[in-house]
Amino acid sequence: MGTADRAARFYDRQVRPHLTPEMQDFIGRQAMVFVATADSKGACDASFRAGPPGFVHVIDAYTLAYPEFRGNGVMASAGNMLENPHLGMLFVDFTHHHVGLHVNGVAHLYHDHDLRSAHPGLPMDVAPGRSPEMWVHVTVEEAYIHCSKYIPHLVPAPRPAGRDVSRPKDAEYFTGPRPPEYGGSWAESAS
Repeated sequence: MGTADRAARFYDRQVRPHLTPEMQDFIGRQAMVFVATADSKGACDASFRAGPPGFVHVIDAYTLAYPEFRGNGVMASAGNMLENPHLGMLFVDFTHHHVGLHVNGVAHLYHDHDLRSAHPGLPMDVAPGRSPEMWVHVTVEEAYIHCSKYIPHLVPAPRPAGRDVSRPKDAEYFTGPRPPEYGGSWAESAS
């Protein structure tokens, strides 16, 4: 793309093969992360994870871990990690410093007991009342800044109490209600 010199300067100045103390503190304050994975054929998936600040636990300068919950039950990210352990993480501070942190590395999946035996400092109750299906253990390969230029300022707000009945259920939000005949295609129900 004609940016090799600029990229070389960026990599030299910004990209680290580990998490600096400042990066570790930043991750500990974040309540969300975007995760990118790909299967063995390169088909990509981007996903979102959230929890209380520190739900992504910094084990040391070279290692992170975060809980993986059932979610929609598909477990696409975890399935991709089994085929292709490389992943990308993007932490973004939308509310205070308006900066992001990229962390790329290699993921391995562990049962809670197994990872907790090796790392007893893992946080407890990362989602009160829910237990993780597994933990994602990430060996950091590189970490670097995402500039603040286009990061919008967002104001945290409490989640409304109760379900908004005017809003479709999650399963129907983008697809509409299920066709009346069981097993019918979506296209048939739209005609």
